[in-house]
Amino acid sequence: MTSFAIDSSSSIPPSEQVRAWFAQRIAGGELSGGSKLPTVRGLAEQLGLATNTVAKAYRELETDGFIDTRGRNGSFVIARGDAAEREAQAAALAYAQRMHRLGITAEDAERFVSAALRAAP
Repeated sequence: MTSFAIDSSSSIPPSEQVRAWFAQRIAGGELSGGSKLPTVRGLAEQLGLATNTVAKAYRELETDGFIDTRGRNGSFVIARGDAAEREAQAAALAYAQRMHRLGITAEDAERFVSAALRAAP
């Protein structure tokens, strides 16, 4: 996941910057269904924010239907779209996790997917 920084000179509150950043990436498909978000505490530390600020952003994302928070298990992106899109998101996430476990770079993983798509009937 691409990192971002809070724009302290912006009139937009930090919690809204966090919420909007995740919402845009989820809606755009950069974060697919089932993807785990960073912990509230971890993201707050990374961004130099209070944990309550990040928690507020996560609550708003949940209210808006972007994520599901599962207590101590964390917060996860909710699959979006029709059944085929949700299944594709789940398959893409499983593939990405497997490539990570195998130590395959993102560039190589994308190359493998492109080749497989060209070869598929």
